[in-house]
This record gives sequence, structure tokens and C-alpha cells, in this order.
Amino acid sequence: MARKALITGISGQDGSYLAELLLAQGYEVHGIVRRSSALNRTRIDHLRDAPSPPVLHYGDLNDASSINRLLREIKPDEIYNLGAQSHVKVSFEIPEYTAETAGIGTLRILEAIRESGTSPRVYQASSSEMFGMARETPQTETTPFYPRSPYAAAKVYAHWIAVNYREAYGMFICSGILFNHESPRRGENFVSRKITQGVAAIKHGMQSKLALGNLDAQRDWGYAKDYVVAMWKMLQAQRPGDYVVATGETHTVREFCELAFAHVDLDWREHVVVDAKYFRPTEVDLLLGDASKAKRELDWEPTTKFESLVKLMVDADMDLLREGGQVH
Repeated sequence: MARKALITGISGQDGSYLAELLLAQGYEVHGIVRRSSALNRTRIDHLRDAPSPPVLHYGDLNDASSINRLLREIKPDEIYNLGAQSHVKVSFEIPEYTAETAGIGTLRILEAIRESGTSPRVYQASSSEMFGMARETPQTETTPFYPRSPYAAAKVYAHWIAVNYREAYGMFICSGILFNHESPRRGENFVSRKITQGVAAIKHGMQSKLALGNLDAQRDWGYAKDYVVAMWKMLQAQRPGDYVVATGETHTVREFCELAFAHVDLDWREHVVVDAKYFRPTEVDLLLGDASKAKRELDWEPTTKFESLVKLMVDADMDLLREGGQVH
């Protein structure tokens, strides 16, 4: 009998890649989607043609009753909690909603599991943003957190409530502390995708300038398709634990621009302008992860290098514009 997996945030970048992976592993995949006036399922539309496509259910991390109902109906063996308001800059503008989805939403899931008497394995999407003003470099599973945004603070709450429920109730919960991970499916308001879309538009003559914020911010950038493998491997382990998932390399936003523009024979300095409105109220200057534990205990390591990632994202956005398509 096929194992059942429930994914919150299935229509997002990570959720779509994870759904593909789980379907390939023979899972029965269920996903939670929010009811909204405009359907936004572009990333998972292609899965409707799969032999056993994901089953989508309306629900919301802000609504405990919908979570409780879905757990009773589906009885999943594994739960991957990827849903949240995940944009750091936006979290300063809607801090309460961010806290509800990224923080309290996790608590609602864990409480629903506890009250149901079931024992699914749970993956909690933690974030490198929790390190914020990092106390040490590189950051590991034991590095103290210093969140610098409402999003990061909400993720710290979610991380520690997951640890608490694991220790208090013996629940199998793993938190993946994922560093920046990108792909052609990355949301358009994230800096990596904003750059690659801008490059494609400028190359196609649709615009001439690209406005960005802090070009000196340094990030550990990996490929989302690699990182969902780590999520799955965590829930196959003998014991639950927390794992940093990262490449161990850091690059600036400026380097990302240089590579992206150079890939289509453009000079980024002729097109990129810095706009103060894209700076965060509190900046995170340097994030660099040490994924030694994941390599040692899960036999996981990234397969896609930074330069290859940038190029594949630029190529994908070039193709989209050439075909007149758009990914949301």
C-alpha cells in the first residue's frame, strides 16, 4: 500500500519539486491549497497528467479546523510543512499574518497531530534567516539564532515549538534549516528570480534597467530541486533531528548579477541600479551554511553549483519570454 504524504505549500517552489519527488517514489500525494480569487497552481499544473496526480484539498494554516479535518480524512504517513508567507521584506509589511502562517500555523499542525492520536513523521521548514545577524560563520545546527525580520522571528518560534513537541510528546519531527535555494520556479519577487527575469527582459529589449537593493548581501545559494531530496531523506532516517541544508559557498547579489548578465553577453553595470526602497529595515549581511551533519547522517550533498544554477535560471526565463509565457 502506497505511503501517504501531505504537503502544505504544495503550489510553491519547494512543494512542487517535492511533489514530483514523492510521486516518483510511489507515494500517494496530498496537498493543501488556500482558497483565493485567483488560482495560482502554475508550478503543479503539469502533475495533473501524472499516473496518480496529487490530490488537492482546500485548507489554511490560519484555520485549525481545516487542518484537523484533513488529518482525520487523509491519515498521512508523512507531513511536509512548507506553507507560509515566506518573503522576508514583505514580512515587515504584514508581520501579524506572517507570524500566523509561519509560526502559529506550525503549532496548529502539531496540536492537530497530538489530538488525533496519529503518529505521522513531520518535516518542518526552518530557515537560514533564523541566524540573521550570525553569531558565527559558517552556521551549523548549534549556532544561536538572531532573527532580523518578522519572518525570521516566526520561523524561530516554529523551530523551537517543533523541538518542544518532539521532546515532550516523542513525535518524529525534523527541521530542515535550509539556506537560500532557487530555481526557475522561484517567486518573481525574490531577488534571484527578479535578476534572471530582468536579464531576460533586457536581452529581449523589453526593458533597459533593473532596480535592486543591497548588492553586497552574501548568501549561500543552492538549487531547490536538490534541497527537497534532503527533506525526504530526513523523514526516512532512524531518528528525528535538525539539519542545516546548504552548499557551503557564499556569493554576493552582485556576483549573481555579474554571472546572469554575462551569460547573455551583457554588462550588468550598464543596467542595474540600486534603489533604497528594496533595502530591508534590518539587513542580514552574511549567511553561510555547514551541511556536514546532513552529509554524514543522511548521505546528502548538493549536486548543482552556483554558476550552473544561475545559468539554468537565466535560460529558463529567456525561454519563457521567447515563448510568451509566464511563471507566477
